[in-house]
Amino acid sequence: MKIAITVWGNRVSPVFDAAGTLFVAHIKNRMIIKKSYTSFNPEMPSDLIKLLKKMQVSVLICGAISTKPADLIVENDIKLISFVTGNALKLLDNFAQKQTIEKTFMMPGCSKQYC
Repeated sequence: MKIAITVWGNRVSPVFDAAGTLFVAHIKNRMIIKKSYTSFNPEMPSDLIKLLKKMQVSVLICGAISTKPADLIVENDIKLISFVTGNALKLLDNFAQKQTIEKTFMMPGCSKQYC
């Protein structure tokens, strides 16, 4: 499985619309095989979809996200896990092992696993 996390420095970008970097990881047998960074323009969600499809990313993890890009991502069969916060490397390690997002990585006010 390949996942992408929108990042700002070493943290999950708090707002998708302000992110400009994807942290992409290939996970196999609950282990991180490869990690890389790539730039993207959050104002062009259709270009992001093309990039994610080209990279074979099946899951996008991000902070807060507007409805329009969120709908576009989901409509293109990419699992969206939003309203996530914290250190991107710790999140990635945790997600690789457990295949889920723990509540400690969810933004304040999020009572569900994925808001």
